[in-house]
Amino acid sequence: MNSLFHRIVLTLLISISFVFGQAVAHGTDQDLVRHAMMAVFGKPTDPLNVEPVVVSGDYAVAGWVQSGKGGRAVLQKMHGHWSIMVCGGDGLKDAKALEQTGMSAATAATLAKSLAAAESKVSADKRKKFAMFDGILKVDAGHSNPHPGKPAIKHP
Repeated sequence: MNSLFHRIVLTLLISISFVFGQAVAHGTDQDLVRHAMMAVFGKPTDPLNVEPVVVSGDYAVAGWVQSGKGGRAVLQKMHGHWSIMVCGGDGLKDAKALEQTGMSAATAATLAKSLAAAESKVSADKRKKFAMFDGILKVDAGHSNPHPGKPAIKHP
């Protein structure tokens, strides 16, 4: 019996190590979203801070701050890669606005609820910066951009 218990524990530890190793090797969706945004807007002299990031299925919403300004971005995972769909401010906290980007009502509701919870843990000053982005701006990153790896737009 003791030997069987050890085999079960060993099997569980190996399984957990494998799953954890896969997550680290491939990155979490939150990490991949941060990387996608930094690849488009990050600058060595002007770092982009991307936090919080919430994900539901193939959609994500991320808050960002750079140069004392900020906003939010909606991203979509297509063919295993995250692309920025739209940038905006407080409008992107609303499930109905998120739904207009093409995601299902259920996904939009999940993201809006998750974003509210995640942003409640962020400083009031940072939340004010997320609201600075005026309006909603469509970003065609990865779709019709003639220069892959470069942003289709420049954010403020």
